[in-house]
Amino acid sequence: MPRPIQATIDLQALRHNLAQIKTAAPDALVWGVVKANAYGHGIERVFEGLRGADGIALLDLSEAERVRQLGWRGPILLLEGAFETRDLEICSRLNLWHVVHCEAQIDMLAVHKTHQAHRVFLKMNTGMNRLGFAPQAFRAAWTRLNALPQVDEISLMSHFSDADGDKGISAAMSVFHQYTHDLSGERSLCNSAAVLRHAKDTKVRADWLRPGIALYGSAPDYPAHSAVQWGLKPVMSLNASVIGVQHLQAGDTVGYGSAFVADRPMRIGVVACGYADGYPRLAPTGTPVCVDGLRSRTLGRVSMDMITVDITDLPHAERGSEVTLWGLPTKSGTPSVGVSIDEVAHAAGTVGYELMCALAARVPVTVLDAL
Repeated sequence: MPRPIQATIDLQALRHNLAQIKTAAPDALVWGVVKANAYGHGIERVFEGLRGADGIALLDLSEAERVRQLGWRGPILLLEGAFETRDLEICSRLNLWHVVHCEAQIDMLAVHKTHQAHRVFLKMNTGMNRLGFAPQAFRAAWTRLNALPQVDEISLMSHFSDADGDKGISAAMSVFHQYTHDLSGERSLCNSAAVLRHAKDTKVRADWLRPGIALYGSAPDYPAHSAVQWGLKPVMSLNASVIGVQHLQAGDTVGYGSAFVADRPMRIGVVACGYADGYPRLAPTGTPVCVDGLRSRTLGRVSMDMITVDITDLPHAERGSEVTLWGLPTKSGTPSVGVSIDEVAHAAGTVGYELMCALAARVPVTVLDAL
């Protein structure tokens, strides 16, 4: 039989999360962000769950090709724009909208031969200091783009650096408004955190939202808020099985480096999941798991192919018991008590984004769709 580990993608949860985003920011259009292969979920797997989005946003031309091949006829936005001039030929062929964040990309457009003018999103750097024109240079870039016959409509965008924290977005919003208030074009500002925390303000939510992680059921500002508090459901669940049971005495150790030492008689389960499956190697003793729907914890170091979990107080746990690493259990009859991906990531000193994207190719994936 196959190794007992499985990831599950729940399209009903994805649709629910998309609906939550729309409820949080009524009247705005929504990009369904599928960069990084839909945050590790798989573009082809999640596509049906994102049909309710108004557009699809991504990074790579190959991802755009895949989305078009799946039958998407709506807008597609390249979030980092073109990397070289010939990319614009593909933008023309696939009718892609694309971000312009530097003078080199305007230079590319100026020499691009096309029969169809391009829709572009001009990006301002309002403090993130990754991509985008400095505020003082933004108007000149807009003017230059507006003069090009290769350019049709110009939308305006930025990306908040602190929407998920106490610093907030007021300074960035002030800068953006100062340099764009009299420029025409639709606006796009909100990532997941900005949608959930700030989009009641019509100026913040603007015309287009760009939710990513929230669509997939992770809280963008954990631990300040949990996914449950935001009304989000996990789209990805990772479950494995107990493949062995060990009985420990006080003083016995577990795993490489003897990192865990039992302080009493214990029973532990060995689980068919490790860092080669995408589980975080740095997850410490105490990282939450569920065993047959009951909360427990990991013990010792994560190995390449296995982790160990505490089943001392779970007398019914045995070889074959289902272990939920994150998300929800899959076995029928198991209580719907799970482990949020944010809890696991926080314990390991990282974020849910990384865990989703790190799901290994060797893990089999099942797609659930109630429709």
